[in-house]
Amino acid sequence: MHGHRAVLLSEALGYLDPQPGRRYIDATFGAGGHTQALLERTSPDGAVLALDLDDKALEGGRNLVESFGSRLTLAKANFKDIYEVAHERGFLDVDGVLADIGVSSMMLDDPERGFSFMREGPLDMRMDRNQPLTASDIVNTYGEKEIADILYMYGEERRSRPIARSIVRSRPLATTFDLCRAVERVLGSPRYGRIHPGTRTFQALRIAVNAELDNLQGFLNSAATCLRPGGRLAVITFHSLEDRIVKNAFRASAIPGKPLTKKVITATAQEVLSNSRARSAKLRVWEKNHVI
Repeated sequence: MHGHRAVLLSEALGYLDPQPGRRYIDATFGAGGHTQALLERTSPDGAVLALDLDDKALEGGRNLVESFGSRLTLAKANFKDIYEVAHERGFLDVDGVLADIGVSSMMLDDPERGFSFMREGPLDMRMDRNQPLTASDIVNTYGEKEIADILYMYGEERRSRPIARSIVRSRPLATTFDLCRAVERVLGSPRYGRIHPGTRTFQALRIAVNAELDNLQGFLNSAATCLRPGGRLAVITFHSLEDRIVKNAFRASAIPGKPLTKKVITATAQEVLSNSRARSAKLRVWEKNHVI
């Protein structure tokens, strides 16, 4: 599990209720924390299909394959394609589907991936390093209005226009720190106790590079078709744009079912103390009708 902690683990497991013999799909494998817990709880004969776009994450999962054998199936795939992958791998009519949305801690901690404003690295931000579009392409070639629109729509950045102007005037930008400096020319330097000035800009570019909101919507449109009647879909999000999409999808699902979480589930104070990433995590759960 690479030393990283799966967020909202006990809460997600409480709703998914893994038992021996049950089958699950972890749509966002990451560091493998949720997958490992599902495998342990479904021992000795349960099974998990785990998806991830990141080759490094899948390589890290080989140790779980060694531990759990044929009970774990790893697949390189975008979670929006969950139905196709589940169909190919014989994982339809599963008991539950779990997705932990957004960038993994492993990616944030790797300077070469370019996701974090705290570490200097190339402006990459690709979850799938085989795709062509990078953050560098956006900040160095897109028009000022295009960049401003991205920052406003995906980062909810109120100063999107002056930041976009600063980015264009700062070209060429080669590293994450180059981008930070362009943002700080508008918002000022980081201040203790305040949100880092680059937070919304980095979030927006990451979402744009990876088409995250479109992929989330595609996933939600398909995930319920993988569930057996009575099966549950648990989704963990990390910002308001994602949570809004999940909430609306659960309310307006084309497949008969019901949200089980009337209010969003958040991390306990104790979990936040031990894992700062859990601070913004939100869990929503939906159940497919027992008779459809």
